[in-house]
Amino acid sequence: MRAGASNRGRATAIIALLALAAVLAVAWQVFRSDSAGKGGLAAGMKAPAIEGFDTSGDRIDLLDYRGQPVIVNFWASWCGPCVKEMPLLDEVYRSASGRFKLISVNVGDTKGTVNEFLTEHGISFPVLIDAAGKAAGRYRLSALPATFAIDAEGRISHAGLGQITEADQLYAFLQTND
Repeated sequence: MRAGASNRGRATAIIALLALAAVLAVAWQVFRSDSAGKGGLAAGMKAPAIEGFDTSGDRIDLLDYRGQPVIVNFWASWCGPCVKEMPLLDEVYRSASGRFKLISVNVGDTKGTVNEFLTEHGISFPVLIDAAGKAAGRYRLSALPATFAIDAEGRISHAGLGQITEADQLYAFLQTND
């Protein structure tokens, strides 16, 4: 019995260390991009590339959405404010998705963790997996959640950190694209 408990303890410690390593890798990516003197992204700047695969294996590329407004939202399952804003993002996505495209980018979680999260919270929009933090680094993130509105020409019209608490906030971001 003691050997089994000891093995479970070691397995738990290893999983915790791997999770910590993933978080540190994302933090390093963010720190490295900020420390290069680039600063944050702001309205009017060209939106950096975002490309990868969502949890269903479908390819997502920001360039495919040129000509239409796009909301890009970076989040993680371990981020409390991110978790709180997910139902609101999903509600707006379901009711107004014809007005804009949504690229939801999960930073640092595995595909399995993201799929569990989406199922548990009833989220319907596709999520791009950014486990290594490459897209987050391109967007020079210093915190999560982070939301960007991209206009039809591929320029950032809104860049913000922090939780979205009302649907009107997202609609206001989209107004700047009209």
